[in-house]
Amino acid sequence: MSKKLTYHRESDYLIPDLVAPDDPNIGIWGQRRKGYLKKNKSAIYIGMLLSGELNAHLEEIDCSVTAMLSQLVDSMAKQEGITEALKAEKQMEWVRRMNAIRSAAEEIVLNDLIYC
Repeated sequence: MSKKLTYHRESDYLIPDLVAPDDPNIGIWGQRRKGYLKKNKSAIYIGMLLSGELNAHLEEIDCSVTAMLSQLVDSMAKQEGITEALKAEKQMEWVRRMNAIRSAAEEIVLNDLIYC
């Protein structure tokens, strides 16, 4: 995907018309993956950075982790029998159990998608 570089003239000089790339849509999970690659897999990080694949990879990881986390939390809550009725009757119990489930799901996605 190469774009043709264009120039404009200023006095006797040709100045390239450069446009900054769009900011990537990278959330917390993409940032965590970036930090892991940068610290622990520097060759992979530099290779992806130089080839221009890093931001796309980080966006994909962010979307994948978000989807997997949501699915895991829903299925684990269903498996544990955590319902809206529990939420209405015993709010603090529901919060405690959902926080435990969310922490467990985050550990799973960190090991499976971020730190691999």
